[in-house]
Amino acid sequence: MIKVGILGGTGFGAPDFLEDAGRIKVHTPYGAPSALVTTGRLEGVDVVTIPRHGEGHSIYPSLVNFRANIWAMKELGVTHILAVTAVGSLREEIEPGHLVFPDQFIDRTTRRPSTFFEGQQVCHIPMAEPFCMRLRKLLGTVANGLSLEYHGRGTVITIEGPRFSTRAESRMFRQWGADIINMSTVPEVVLAREAGICYAAIAMSTDYDCWHESEEPVTWELIQKTMESNVAHVRQLLVAAVPAIDFADCSCREAVTTSTL
Repeated sequence: MIKVGILGGTGFGAPDFLEDAGRIKVHTPYGAPSALVTTGRLEGVDVVTIPRHGEGHSIYPSLVNFRANIWAMKELGVTHILAVTAVGSLREEIEPGHLVFPDQFIDRTTRRPSTFFEGQQVCHIPMAEPFCMRLRKLLGTVANGLSLEYHGRGTVITIEGPRFSTRAESRMFRQWGADIINMSTVPEVVLAREAGICYAAIAMSTDYDCWHESEEPVTWELIQKTMESNVAHVRQLLVAAVPAIDFADCSCREAVTTSTL
């Protein structure tokens, strides 16, 4: 049975397109998720959603309880996660308003617990292909059918935040091969793999990061300018993609079984 989790990012809270929507409280060994969990259905598919940054964007990136969010999804039977995230672009061709379905990440976080396995058990989870390839391919097919501007792959670099990058850092990240930048993908994607859940990110390009000197420096106000159209496109994508998920067997779900000591 397929159940889809949606993790909403900046500008994208609980979706309003669910049928029979309700809110529940979920307790986890890691504390409370970012907010009450919304459950509902979309064209017959069970859906679970959590706004990553809480109600009204009240939780800054380093304090998001990523483990509680993913644990709650697992506890409720989620099999596939579509994670919405706002990103800055590090490439000229990834214009504000475009969507990106990343296939790789670079981790520049420093303060976040990134595993469920503590104490007497260690998990060396494989991360060569961190995002579910089958979900990414499906998102590309759906986006193409909707005539959305998207990039089917890319490397996202996740920084600690909440501050934005300096221009020197932004240039360095480009040299490292990063294509987009955010503050939320890691450790979320890692925890999803440990939980045996297929995970793909829907990255909304809101701005050129500050490497792009012909553009004004990135600010919160600038990000919000492109957010409205981005959210509309993501809504279209989710409404079409969720009912199209048709696979339950995937290597993402089995990786953890051979990774623990």
